[in-house]
Amino acid sequence: MKKPFITKTKAEEIASEYPTPFHIYDEKGIRDNARSVNKAFSWNKGYRQYFAVKALPNPFILKLFKEEGCGLDCSSMAELRLAEAAGFSGDEIMFSSNETPAEEYAYAAKLGAIINFDDITHIPFFEENVGPLPETVCCRYNPGGTFSISNSIMDNPGDAKYGMTRQQIAESFRILKEKGVKRFGIHAFLASNTVTDEYYPVLSADLFRLAVSLKEETGAAVSFINLSGGVGIPYTEEQKKNDIGLIGEGVRKHYEEILIPAGMGEVSILTEMGRYMTGPYGALVTRAVHEKHIYKEYIGVDASAANLMRPAMYGSYHHITVLGKEDLPRDHVYDVVGSLCENNDKFAIDRHLPEIKPGDLIYIHDTGAHGFSMGYNYNGKLKSAELLLQEDGGVKQIRRAETMNDYFATFDCFEEWKGLFDGKQ
Repeated sequence: MKKPFITKTKAEEIASEYPTPFHIYDEKGIRDNARSVNKAFSWNKGYRQYFAVKALPNPFILKLFKEEGCGLDCSSMAELRLAEAAGFSGDEIMFSSNETPAEEYAYAAKLGAIINFDDITHIPFFEENVGPLPETVCCRYNPGGTFSISNSIMDNPGDAKYGMTRQQIAESFRILKEKGVKRFGIHAFLASNTVTDEYYPVLSADLFRLAVSLKEETGAAVSFINLSGGVGIPYTEEQKKNDIGLIGEGVRKHYEEILIPAGMGEVSILTEMGRYMTGPYGALVTRAVHEKHIYKEYIGVDASAANLMRPAMYGSYHHITVLGKEDLPRDHVYDVVGSLCENNDKFAIDRHLPEIKPGDLIYIHDTGAHGFSMGYNYNGKLKSAELLLQEDGGVKQIRRAETMNDYFATFDCFEEWKGLFDGKQ
């Protein structure tokens, strides 16, 4: 059974100061999880987990990861600026982007970030628009075809726009080596949100073998192998949580079988998990405001897909708890919906829940990754506040809710609109 990390009493206390809807994150849960990840890979001297900023781009959360010894994976100018503001620099930042503008490469280079080239053509693009290549460079690999574990197809790399072919990554290594690059990295992301302890070990074996063959072919010194993200979380009650300790041991087994005999026992292992690091430690708290009885039973809430897009965009499941009614039978069937003028604005469809009445607080689980960050302003909806439940039980606002002034701010370039909305919330 999924359990909220705040009670109804605590949620009502918070809502009296920060009106619903709001996203809230559990500091203790995030810190404990970061420590368990670092412990699982502590056998590797150079290990570092780079938090994928796209999952939860908030400087308070990023600083928390810095305190836990993690780096950041960035993919845009805004994410680079956030990393800089949070105190990250140099090899604490991995810049993994695609179709990258020159100014973003230049800023990443200015910060000393590790550049992860998505395509062979980006090498001359970087030289022409930024300057000399750094001494440490990473290349993203795409093996094509399908990626399978235990005869189950996990994903389709061949249909993905990311990464280089086997031939291209070898050629890239040769070019980079000729141009003075001294340390090389390999990066690959072959499946998303996997709820299996096999994913990283199977992926690592493939990449370790690739590293050995690339070293033999090109003479390039492979310094690190980046397993990227893809380790998922159990969104449903039936799914089993990944065992990060077992995953770490699986990667170590292949490291000792493949890399050490090849004289590559100094290669660092990197990861770029986002969802796994924060997903379960965030929730969207919203209040039921309407009930509707037509061809189906509907509960309308004060949040919408503007606050959590995943169910509308992907049909994703997010578990729902009606706070204060955790122990009541789930004997009602509802669609839980928001107020957008789109029929896919639904947090749950035909969901078995306790009876819900207007005023009830609804806790939507597992929104700590790709929740707030995917928000938008359709229908003029304003983004909610982000709150941090601190380890001492206190609550800190780490992003205020948007106001009408924020929404209209970009009209300030038109003289006739200047100041029109000032002071009007």
